Amino acid sequence: MFFKVLYMDTQNYLQDLKEIKELMNKSTLFISLSGLSGILAGIYALIGAAVVYYLIENHEGYYITLESKTFKLIVLTAMVVLLASLVTAYVMTVNKATKAGEKMWNSASKRLLINFLIPLITGGIFALLLLRNGSYGLVAPVTLIFYGLACVNASKYTLRDVRYLGITEIILGLLAVEFSGYGLYFWVLGFGVCHIVYGSLMHFKYDRK
Repeated sequence: MFFKVLYMDTQNYLQDLKEIKELMNKSTLFISLSGLSGILAGIYALIGAAVVYYLIENHEGYYITLESKTFKLIVLTAMVVLLASLVTAYVMTVNKATKAGEKMWNSASKRLLINFLIPLITGGIFALLLLRNGSYGLVAPVTLIFYGLACVNASKYTLRDVRYLGITEIILGLLAVEFSGYGLYFWVLGFGVCHIVYGSLMHFKYDRK
C-alpha cells in the first residue's frame, strides 16, 4: 500500500513538473511555427531559382547590369518568392496557433520577430549595397549568412530546431564565398533544399502530434 501511494505521488509530481514546463514554454517560447510552411517556402525557392536560371541563360549580352530588364525580372522573382513564403508562413502559423489555443501575438512571438528581423534587415541592406557597388558575387553568401544569423538569433524564442537550420545556412554562405560563381546553386541548397528538409522534420516531429 505504501509503495502504491508513493508511486502515485511520484506520478503526480512528474505530471505537475510537465505542466509547469509547458506553461513556462508558452510564456517564453513561440512554438506554433508550421513545418509545412517551411516545405512550401522551399518549393517556392526552387521554382524561383528555376525562373532566375532561365532568365540568366536567355540574357542577351555578357553582363547583367542593374538597369537591365533581366536584373529587374530577377528582383521581381525574388520578391514574389519572399512574399509568397511570408504569407504562407503567416497563414499556417496563425492556423496552428489557433488550434493549439495559443495567441499569435504574445510576448514570445514579438521577441521572436524582432530578433529575426534585425539580422535579416541588416543583411538585406548589406546585399543592396553590394549590388550598388558591383560586388555581385558576394550577394548570395551574404544573404545566406545573415539569414542563418537571423534564424540562430530567433531560435532563443522558438523551437530549438530553428537554430540548426540557421547554422546550416551560415555554413552554406561561407562555402559560397569560397566557391564564387555558384551562388545560385547555394541559394537552391540553402533556401530550397534546406527549407524542405527542415520543414519536413518539423512537420513530422511537431505538427502531427
